[in-house]
Amino acid sequence: MSTAYTIVTVAAALWVGFSAASVFLRARWVVEPLADYGVPRSWWPWLGVAKAAGAAGLLVGLAVPVIGVLAGVGLVLYFTGAVVTVLRARSYSHVPFPLLYLAPVVGAMALGFAA
Repeated sequence: MSTAYTIVTVAAALWVGFSAASVFLRARWVVEPLADYGVPRSWWPWLGVAKAAGAAGLLVGLAVPVIGVLAGVGLVLYFTGAVVTVLRARSYSHVPFPLLYLAPVVGAMALGFAA
């Protein structure tokens, strides 16, 4: 396991965990766009749980690689779905936000596969 992989994975997990906490705490800058995109309020806790589970899975993946891969795949699918949701809502200026969370996850997975 390389140092770069460990650093990027921990950073990605912290970043995604921050995103999960933002949903749980109903940070205005997170939930207002969700409402604007048409995401039902009843989904918000589950979206936070999915992000939190993915963040935890990335960290567990440092010890159990298959868990990290599964968490990474799940997060890639999650944030790809977020990009699609933003595009369907025609909020094109918001597309970079889910990409900012997707990029470190993809980076961690790429470094993991390269090791």
